[in-house]
Amino acid sequence: MSTEVTSAVYWDSSAILSALFRDEHSEEASRRARGPAVHFLSTLAWAEAHAVIARIARERALAKVLVTAAREALESGPWRRLNAAPDWKVVRDLSSRWLLRGADLWHLAVAKSLQTELPELTILSFDARLAAAAKCEGLA
Repeated sequence: MSTEVTSAVYWDSSAILSALFRDEHSEEASRRARGPAVHFLSTLAWAEAHAVIARIARERALAKVLVTAAREALESGPWRRLNAAPDWKVVRDLSSRWLLRGADLWHLAVAKSLQTELPELTILSFDARLAAAAKCEGLA
């Protein structure tokens, strides 16, 4: 039986946060995290997730033990850290096709740029606009 990985998944911050904190997408995020894919996490998604965790800690929205557990899960999750920047032309082209916030455009452009080397790459996002754009760009 082969254990070859046949898919690669780029996680945006909405997907990561759903894996770390219980919400309506947590079941799907957990299922995908356990799947036989290579999971990628960009520096932007890493920063966005840490910013949310830090805000939760500052506001004392969750018990300290839960904040610590979220940080540990982020560190030890299935993600491979990715130092990648989107192609400048890809950013420009996607910005004219999709109405996205800057960070979401960046996530889409990084994934689209990586798709040339990883044609099986998909984006996991629970942001409706980014998910729709990813689908139309062949990344869903």
